[in-house]
Amino acid sequence: MTIYTHAESNIRKTWFLITLFFILIIGIGWSLSYYFESPMILVYAVIFSLIINITSYWYSDKIILAMTKAQPIKKQDNPELYRIVENLCITAGLPVPRIYILPEMQPNAFATGRNKNHAVIAVTQGLLQKLDKVELEGVIAHELSHVGNKDMLLMTVVVVLVGLISIVADIFTRSMFFGSFRKNDNDRNESGQLGAILAILGLVLIVLSPIIASLIQLAISRKREFLADASGVLLTRYPEGLASALEKISQDKTPLKQNFTATAHLYISNPIKKKDFLQIFATHPPVEQRIKAIREM
Repeated sequence: MTIYTHAESNIRKTWFLITLFFILIIGIGWSLSYYFESPMILVYAVIFSLIINITSYWYSDKIILAMTKAQPIKKQDNPELYRIVENLCITAGLPVPRIYILPEMQPNAFATGRNKNHAVIAVTQGLLQKLDKVELEGVIAHELSHVGNKDMLLMTVVVVLVGLISIVADIFTRSMFFGSFRKNDNDRNESGQLGAILAILGLVLIVLSPIIASLIQLAISRKREFLADASGVLLTRYPEGLASALEKISQDKTPLKQNFTATAHLYISNPIKKKDFLQIFATHPPVEQRIKAIREM
């Protein structure tokens, strides 16, 4: 399998997972609307979710940069870093993104922004100090690949869908609780077994939908990392640079001071160190698998 077919395969699988999101939402919406005979509840939930998530989409980069306390730099502040970014952008055919530095000693980096014209590359102070030039080029190429592969937009779509599932499940929970007290005896008799079945299905969806949504979100994030690794190597033409960088980053035990679960998936390596039995919930694939795939290219 070549880099190109690997990328195409990941994209197809990602959109397949997003289709599963829609099916899950339809299932929740159908149960909610049918049980309460009020389809407008689902409409209101969709509208509210879209408004909230579209707002977060437009300002997501500013929110993330504020959370991580990243500071913008100019070319004169770090000429070497700027040259690396500029050269790789020329190779990738991308506009030069804004560059930020995080006051963190853990070696790490991430990309954010809604599209290539509003992209941001953020690296930690530790990354600049602990990696050599070719390793730094590998990391920057990986992050620029996220921009070029439109990962930021894709992950925003996933966030919208996850938020929608959570909101609909919450509405279902509250509606069932309060609705059970509002129904009279005739209503209860008319509902009969169908109502009981739908109630059970609703409860199952309430419990499982957030878990399923999170697992699909993590699966998509993992696919993106493999694709960005492959695309990054294609930019630098030197697989060992990124492989060596990942080894150093994964072996470094320095904690991240501004550590948020919500932003963990953005980094090149998960800043939250998980135990082996929690790897199923990790936002990144095991670094050993990534390094092996890179060195086999």
